Amino acid sequence: MTAAALSHEIHGDGPDLVLLHGVGLDRSMWARCLPPLAARHRVTLVDLRGHGASPRAEEGVSLAELATDVAELLDGPAHVVGFSLGALVAQQLAVVLPELTASLTLVSSVAGRSQEERAAVAGRRERARADFKASARAAVERWFSAEWRAREPELAGELLTTLLANDRTSYLACYDVFATADAGLWPLLPDIAAPTLAVTGADDPGSTPEMSRRLAARIPDAYVRMIPGARHLLPLERPAELTEVVLTHTAPLAPL
Repeated sequence: MTAAALSHEIHGDGPDLVLLHGVGLDRSMWARCLPPLAARHRVTLVDLRGHGASPRAEEGVSLAELATDVAELLDGPAHVVGFSLGALVAQQLAVVLPELTASLTLVSSVAGRSQEERAAVAGRRERARADFKASARAAVERWFSAEWRAREPELAGELLTTLLANDRTSYLACYDVFATADAGLWPLLPDIAAPTLAVTGADDPGSTPEMSRRLAARIPDAYVRMIPGARHLLPLERPAELTEVVLTHTAPLAPL
């Protein structure tokens, strides 16, 4: 297993905190959360393999490889905040390298998919293979409520542009990880020792509130928070509420 040298940037000072984005996106999705987080933490923003300015992902890339890439950036324990695919990477880190995970915040994470949920994501994966542009447009439709799109139409356009700019091989390889890796993680979740918070939007149709409740029930001493009226993209739709939740979670864990 060869680690990829990830493109990243560092802001602020304090206990280390790492931000991991979702599939098809990049580190820019955390821009609205960064100022308050960097006021309290040394924040590392990461482009996962196959995304942004990082090296491409080849077909068959594994969750373990994506997590190893991130581990190469860390020189000690960090608070790991992962969104969607990034939340799966965070869980993998906590299982395999617990000494590097001071805490976990799992934002809009999938977990323990049912047969119906697994079939739905498999269908989206096949649609992405068959018609990538239509799949990207459908993703933005799922992520944005009509009210949010009307309020910030330019943001919906920017997200679509980011999705369409993806290298197709990299996107599909990483989507395969997103679509399947929770099954392998599920039996390992009780081994996670890092203090863990699962947070999702109450109206998220894919990474559902029930999935966050599954995580909180499966990981020892984990707890769950719901953000009312929000969908999937909490770092963009509800950055103030999300950063408050993150900082409340990390504050008691900071060294004296």
